[in-house]
Amino acid sequence: MTNRDMEAIVDTSDEWIVQRTGIRQRYVAGDDETTASLGEAAARAALANGGLTPADIDLVICATSTPDNTFPATSVNIQNRLGMNHGFAFDVQAVCTGFVYAVTTADAYIRGGLAKRVLVIGAETFSRILDWNDRTTCVLFGDGAGAIVLEATEGEGTVADRGVLTAHLRSDGSHKEKLYVDGGPSTTGTVGKLRMEGREVFKYAVGMITDVIQAAFDSTGTTADDLDWLVPHQANRRIIDGSAKKLNIDAAKVVITVDLHGNTSAASIPLALATAAGDGRIKKGDLVMLEAMGGGFTWGAVLLRW
Repeated sequence: MTNRDMEAIVDTSDEWIVQRTGIRQRYVAGDDETTASLGEAAARAALANGGLTPADIDLVICATSTPDNTFPATSVNIQNRLGMNHGFAFDVQAVCTGFVYAVTTADAYIRGGLAKRVLVIGAETFSRILDWNDRTTCVLFGDGAGAIVLEATEGEGTVADRGVLTAHLRSDGSHKEKLYVDGGPSTTGTVGKLRMEGREVFKYAVGMITDVIQAAFDSTGTTADDLDWLVPHQANRRIIDGSAKKLNIDAAKVVITVDLHGNTSAASIPLALATAAGDGRIKKGDLVMLEAMGGGFTWGAVLLRW
């Protein structure tokens, strides 16, 4: 759905959307598609890319704020769709930071010896919780899914190791009213619609994002110069550019897909990874920073070697 398509739905314009967000188009799930079906497709693509099958996976983690059902977890649905009746699966809900939380959780399970290979999925159908009469939010979000596989390997315990090197997670529930959905099983008994105070979110975003990225640099003794790629949550081009500039990260090292996908919440980072790895930008051995901020507020960063 292009910005021109949006002009036919609400009082907006392509120029306004691009200038303020960098978004040019987004994808909307079809009537026959769900978060689980999108997640399954992403999972199969990740497995095929790694030369793996569902039998090789011990754990499935799905980061989503738009599950198929209140329960069971969407990850269990995806597990079933993949033909898996072994291992275990659960969802992670941290809104736009969900994928960063999920990668961190997968890393902890691997380090703890509870899983050898973890399928980590970010999948969303945000179009189902949008108020299509609210021009301040409906133009921002899209649907999609992406996935990666993390596996246990022996390393030397240095920043030259492949995999997750460090992770830094934060949350502050006092900001709930700035970005939330106005419904839920225990409050309204309904799904609800997304509500956002855009200026307030923007005001906090750059500071929170740079905080966790700097923490990742400090804990590993690395700097912006060492980084090969920054893969940020794709919410707003101005937030992405502002964060990179504040940290002196070369703009050429920043993966941008917000123009193609819009804000797909927990799916945005794996979609960006799939795009950049697929076109050859991200290569084996590259130092990659993932970062996100979402409702709650939640925010976090993961530094990994591809």
